[in-house]
Amino acid sequence: MDFLQLAGKTIVVFGLANKKSVACAIGRVLAGAGAKVVHVVRSEQRADTAAKLFPDSPVFCCDVENEDNIVRVRDEIAARIGAPLDGIVHSIAFANYSEGMQPFHATLKRDFLQAMDISCFSFVAIANHFKGLLARQASLVTISISTTRMAAENYGYMAPVKAALESSLCFLAKSFAAFSEIRFNAVCPGLLKTSASAGIPNYIDSYLFAEQATLRKRAVQTEEAANAAAFLLSPRSSGITGQCLVVDAGMGLNYFDAAIVAKAVG
Repeated sequence: MDFLQLAGKTIVVFGLANKKSVACAIGRVLAGAGAKVVHVVRSEQRADTAAKLFPDSPVFCCDVENEDNIVRVRDEIAARIGAPLDGIVHSIAFANYSEGMQPFHATLKRDFLQAMDISCFSFVAIANHFKGLLARQASLVTISISTTRMAAENYGYMAPVKAALESSLCFLAKSFAAFSEIRFNAVCPGLLKTSASAGIPNYIDSYLFAEQATLRKRAVQTEEAANAAAFLLSPRSSGITGQCLVVDAGMGLNYFDAAIVAKAVG
């Protein structure tokens, strides 16, 4: 039984970097469900990686920091793939930690605005420029984090950027409702082992702590986030829009885990 009803659907996935990427895991789940997956990556090097991981999927290049590239890749996809597109995945984030971790109040304006442009506004721009290719009931899914209200020092200014991304869902859903039933949602996983997370200072310590705070004492897996994304992309989630689906295996409700408290006060 094709429960997700994704067979034959065409889904564009932005953001694959390597086999550990959330975008890669989503692509695998979608392909396994019978969807036609189209990958859009940042560079030719990543295009080679995507082609090896998904030999049956078309691959395009687009550095979303330049909005003209989004227009170009839309036209390339329209010419090669056609319309309608049934969904888009936005799995793109960037923060410049090249100068090391700084306290939040010392965030450089250029770094904050660049992160906002690439990690948040690109989702708005992709939605806007691709709207003419989208099916009337298409689904757009972005990847956020399990909470933007936890001031993790080593995550720096990215939590406010992700908060802006999540807020954008509501406004996109409302504005697109004027002419379609296109839905906008976010998958918000707990800490994952991805190539992007490896660039966050002291991430492994945060990951190990999160694993202990998780109810099952086992970290959330990237495939679990991918499964949630596939559901939100599918017609089975037709009544869900403007929402953030948290996938953290209970970490967010387990602040006072007895084992963690004992270590802190022991």
